[in-house]
This record gives sequence, C-alpha cells and structure tokens, in this order.
Amino acid sequence: MTPDEIRAIPPKILSEAQRESYFETGYLLVEKAVSEDWLARLRATTDEMVERSREVTSSDAVWDLEDGHSAANPRLRRLSSPNDRHPAYWDFAANSTLPDIVADLVGPNVKFHHSKLNFKWKEGGEEVKWHQDIGFWPHTNYSPLTVGTYLYDCGPEQGPLLVVSGSHDEELRDQYNDDGEWVGCLSDDDAADIDTSRVRELEGPAGSITIHNCRTVHGSRPNDSAIGRPLLLNVYAAADAFPYTANPLRSRYDQRILRGKPVRWAHHDPRRCLMPPDWSGGYTSIFALQQEEEAHAAE
Repeated sequence: MTPDEIRAIPPKILSEAQRESYFETGYLLVEKAVSEDWLARLRATTDEMVERSREVTSSDAVWDLEDGHSAANPRLRRLSSPNDRHPAYWDFAANSTLPDIVADLVGPNVKFHHSKLNFKWKEGGEEVKWHQDIGFWPHTNYSPLTVGTYLYDCGPEQGPLLVVSGSHDEELRDQYNDDGEWVGCLSDDDAADIDTSRVRELEGPAGSITIHNCRTVHGSRPNDSAIGRPLLLNVYAAADAFPYTANPLRSRYDQRILRGKPVRWAHHDPRRCLMPPDWSGGYTSIFALQQEEEAHAAE
C-alpha cells in the first residue's frame, strides 16, 4: 500500500500525528508502549536465555558472543531469532500491540519477517555502524520496518539507537567495500557525509519502542556504561511486500500473517534496491560483518 492508501484507514493505536511523523522522518519513538506485565515476562525470559549462554563457548547459529565471554562472565552481542528460541518472545511479537501499531504504519495486512535481541553488553558493548536494513533482506517494496523494545531504561550513555531523520527518502547507500565484499555498513566517505544535525538519539524509559523504516540510516555507539542495553528487535512488513532473497535470519514464523489476511498481488516500489550476497548458505552477524571478522556460521 502507498502512504496515501494507508492514510485513508484510521489508525487504531497511534495518533495521526505519530503516523505522519513516521512517514516524514522514517522513524518513531513511542515511550512506555509496552506494559509492565509484558516487560516482566520478557526480562525473565531474557535472564533465562543468558543463563543458557553460559554453556556456549563460541558463536553459532543462536549466539553471537563478545570477546571475553565465559560461563562465569557472559558477554553477548546477539541472540539470533529469539522468537524461535522461547515461546514468550513469539507471543510478544504476535499477540501484543506491536502488530497493531505496525498496521497503523503499513496497512491492515501485516506479516512477520525475523527477530533478534541485541544486548549491547555493559562496559564495552560494541557499536553498530551506520547502515540501512533493506540491503540485507530486499523486498518488492519498502514497507518493512523494525520495532525495537527497550527492556530497561536506556539513556545516552548506553548507546541508544541513532537514526538519520529523513534518510528513508534518500538514495540507498552501497554496503559493499572497495573489494566488492559485503560489509553491511556505509563506507567511511558516506558516513562522513551524514548531516549530524539530522541525527536523532532514541533514548527512553523501559517499555519504550523504537520504529525505523527499512531504508532509514541508523546505528548506535558503544556502551561503556555499567548498565547493559538489551534491545529486542522484531521486523514486520506489509503483506504485499515479498522478499527477493533468502532470509538471512530464517525463522519458522517467516511470512506468518499476524494481522489482516494474505494478499494475491505484490506491490512493487519503482525505486532500485541493492542486492546482498547469497544468504542461502549461512549468515554472519552484523557485528562480525561490520568488524570484518572471520566468518562464523549463524545458521
């Protein structure tokens, strides 16, 4: 659906002003959108998963570990596809108000794509360099968006999500390096050209959600504070957006309709879209790609 077609349908959760702000800027911050009950359940589930990680000694299909991770001192970068690892995460992604909020932005027919939990561990959690998501998993249109949920309060010292306002309406950037290798981030020259006056820092109290369009340039600084910053990320799309490539973080719920119904016709955006490498044989995490580490299997 086009923005004008979406505007013709009254929003159920968001205000008209919030919806227009998203269309204009490519992002939205909704403070305390998640209830205390959901937060308690998600925190307990995440604590359980961290306990499981103590038995992991190297990065694999589930865990992306920081240097120094051990059973006595877990240090995690990412839990891949958390919705596939614990039913509480999927229950939240499918049955909370998140898909209803997404429907206000992409239209009434909403489907799921993938999930991840980026920990941004205390005292050194790595930066995420400037990048655009859609290059990792291109679709027939640019409705896909990512909803991030802060499980705890997130202030500027913890490396909150940073977005470049309005960048979703600009040309897509090349996320290959000079040797033709996919690195999943903007080149140094493109990053240096970012207008810092348009950078927005999306900090907020626990239960706040961040929403950014798949074309929006975004990233985050390292977390050098004494407090971690787990951010649970769920990616949704309009039902008329169909992927061109294999899902790099395959999920049993990929393409599951969560609101509305399936559609028979794909909507094709006329703007061009960068193609990633062939992910069908496996995928390394964005952290490993951006740091150009030796590839480790994430599938």
